[in-house]
Amino acid sequence: MRFFKALLFVILLPLLLVGNDDRPPVPYNFLDKKEVKNFISMMVKKHHFKREYMLSVLKRAKKDRDTLARYTGRYKVGTTNGPWERYKAHVLDPVSLDKAKKFKQKYYKTLLRASKEYKVDMDYMVGFIGVESKFGEYSGDYNILNALATLAFHKNRMKKFFKTELENLFLMAREQGYDITKLQGSFAGAMGMVQQVPSVFRKYGMDYNRDGKKDPWDLEDAIGIIAKFMHQNGWKKGGLVAVPTEFKGKRYTELKTSHRRTLPLATILKHGIKPLSHFNEPKAYLLKNANLTHDDIWLGAKNFRVLTRYNNSTSYGMAIYLIAQSVK
Repeated sequence: MRFFKALLFVILLPLLLVGNDDRPPVPYNFLDKKEVKNFISMMVKKHHFKREYMLSVLKRAKKDRDTLARYTGRYKVGTTNGPWERYKAHVLDPVSLDKAKKFKQKYYKTLLRASKEYKVDMDYMVGFIGVESKFGEYSGDYNILNALATLAFHKNRMKKFFKTELENLFLMAREQGYDITKLQGSFAGAMGMVQQVPSVFRKYGMDYNRDGKKDPWDLEDAIGIIAKFMHQNGWKKGGLVAVPTEFKGKRYTELKTSHRRTLPLATILKHGIKPLSHFNEPKAYLLKNANLTHDDIWLGAKNFRVLTRYNNSTSYGMAIYLIAQSVK
């Protein structure tokens, strides 16, 4: 569980955010830093990398100022995740929902196989891939080495995490035969069709299309990856995910809303929430999505929490849920 607590703040939604801004990566001498030298020695001793290789790679790494700016200073909403209005505009718009239906049709056989093998619902796999890469259209245009080296060796609020991810990047590149200097993804080092940081790819990556290689940029492999993730995190096939509600007024402030802790259903009902369909669990996550003019309040079931274990966001889970509903 500690693994996911760290991961939740990092798996990102690059299609909701702009790419590199007007501050492109710049040359930087990482090898002058003592902690970089210590990192190299650790990789040589612990993982048996050649020192010459480590030196040559990190000599080529650049400082990504845009990436660093997102993780320094005061956290700003929208810098590492998308607000609800952005989700609606970019992944829940009519064009995107039409693409979701076409994706399901095109990859139906693979989705069906994964659904049966891992006992998960295929429509939610479609939702994951829609939110993470808009069905393969965008998987990030940041250089992963630059991003992770910058975040691993410059002060920021998640420096320790990113140093571990840089370690995993070297291991992943060696295991898969990748040129570590050419990999591209999000500003936090997440890559592929379902945006995985290196440690997550090493845990869940698979050759689901059986072409002899694990490829995070392959859509069929991504289907297997998400199915495996859902299964291992407790997804119940056919189970309840979320139920819409109504309440008096336009903004709801009676109870604290959260996708991370449940409330007794009886308590929720006593505080002005009326489910619009049957909710069959004794406890629920009280979920809020703030629109420009009003709040949407939902009751989340245990399956909803599985969605947010991939990205620590109510809006993220709700976007996947609504895409899934659109393709049923």
